[in-house]
Amino acid sequence: MKILLVRPRPHKETIGLQSVMICEPLELMQLAAVLKNNGHEIKLADMILEQKPLEYHLRHFSPEAVCIAGYISHIGVIKEYADTAKKLCPQTQVFVGGVHAAVCPADFFHPSIDQVCRKDRDLYDLLGCELQEDFLPDREAVKEYAGRYYYLFQQDCALIKTSFGCPYSCNFCFCKEITPYAARPVKQVIRELLAIPQREVYIVDDNFLFNRARLLEFYCQVKEHGIHKNYLVYGRADFIAENEDIIIKLQEIGLAAVIVGIEAASQEELDSYNKKSQVAQSREAIRILRKHGVECYATVILGVDWQAENFRRLYRFIKENRLVFVNLQPFTPMPGTPYFEKYEDSLLIPYAEHEKWDMAHLVIRPTGMSVRRYYWNILALYYKITVTPRNTLYMFRKYGVTTTFKLSFGALHITGQYLKKIIKG
Repeated sequence: MKILLVRPRPHKETIGLQSVMICEPLELMQLAAVLKNNGHEIKLADMILEQKPLEYHLRHFSPEAVCIAGYISHIGVIKEYADTAKKLCPQTQVFVGGVHAAVCPADFFHPSIDQVCRKDRDLYDLLGCELQEDFLPDREAVKEYAGRYYYLFQQDCALIKTSFGCPYSCNFCFCKEITPYAARPVKQVIRELLAIPQREVYIVDDNFLFNRARLLEFYCQVKEHGIHKNYLVYGRADFIAENEDIIIKLQEIGLAAVIVGIEAASQEELDSYNKKSQVAQSREAIRILRKHGVECYATVILGVDWQAENFRRLYRFIKENRLVFVNLQPFTPMPGTPYFEKYEDSLLIPYAEHEKWDMAHLVIRPTGMSVRRYYWNILALYYKITVTPRNTLYMFRKYGVTTTFKLSFGALHITGQYLKKIIKG
C-alpha cells in the first residue's frame, strides 16, 4: 500500500516555537520504519518545511492511505488536510494519531477522518503490520529535509526517545495522561545513537534525568562505544540539585543543555502544581548547570491571577539566578488534566479555537489585570531577560553571529504576534 505520512504546518494564529525551533517528526519516522518493514511504500511530507502544498504530494504520490500526527493546536489544520485528501483522492483512507489523539480522540471525529488511532498499535493493526521489537526510526524518510532541523542553538539536530511517559504527577501536565512511564533498555538506546549521523541530539523523553542507575549505565555505554555527541534533555530541578555527580558525568560525554521545569519563583505556586520540589532546589539546579557549562533552558508557568508584582518577582528571580533563556507559558488547563473542568467556564479563548491552545496564548481570562496588560508584561519580561548587553554578548560569543541572528529573527516574528494581541486587547 502507498501511504503518505504528514506532519502538519501550524495554523497562522498559533504562537509557536516553530519560529525558533523545527524538530524532526520522530513519531512519523518511527511509523515509517514499521510500515516499510511490512512492505508498504512510504512518503513523508513535513509541511513545516515543505515548499509544495499538500495537494502536490497527493497528486504525485496518489496514496491509498494518509496518516497525520499532531497536537491540540493542529486539530483544525488536520481536519483541513483530511478534507483535501478526500477531495483529491476519494478512496484514500485518512488516519489520525499523536499525543492529543491518545487522550482526546473525539476532537478528531470528522467526516473526512476514517480512524482516530489512540495508540500506534491501533494503526498497525488496521494496516496489518507486524511489530518487531526495537524498530529504529527511518531517518531516510526525512532525507530531503536534512540539515534543516534545529532546536534553538542546537543546529542540524536529531531526535531520540529513550523512555515514554513521566514518573511524576504534576497536576498541570498532559504527559502523564498519555502512557505509563516505561524506559527502553540502554543497549537499545546506544544502538540507535550509533545510527544517528548528527552531532547534536535532542533526547525528547518527558524526563530523561530520573533514574541514577540508568543514567550511570548510559554514561558508561556511551564512553565504551566512543560516541561523541552533544545532548539536549529534559530534567527536573530537584534531581539536578541532588545529583551533581550525575551532571558532571553527563557533561563529560556531551550534555550541552537541559530544559528545566522551574515553573514558579514562589513555593506557594510550586506546591499548587503538585510539583513536589523546592524553589531552593531550582536555584541550586541553575547554579550546578552553570558551574559545569551546561545551558539551562528554564520553563515557567504564568498564573491566571498574576498582578504586576508577580511579574516583577519572577524577573528578580531570573536576574538573581542569571538565567538567559526562559520560556514563559501562560497557565493552560489542558484537557485530560484536573484543571480543565475547573476552568471550563472561565475560558477567554473557546476550546473550539484549538489553534490558540499553544501554551503561549491566554486561554483563561486573567483576574489580576487586563488581557492587554498581561500580554504586555509577557513581552516586556522576555525583552528584559534577553535584550541586555550581557546576555546578547554571551549569545554572540558562545553561539556565533549567524545562529544568534537567525534566532533573533524568529523571536521578532513571535514579538509581532504578541503585539497584535496587545493591540486587540
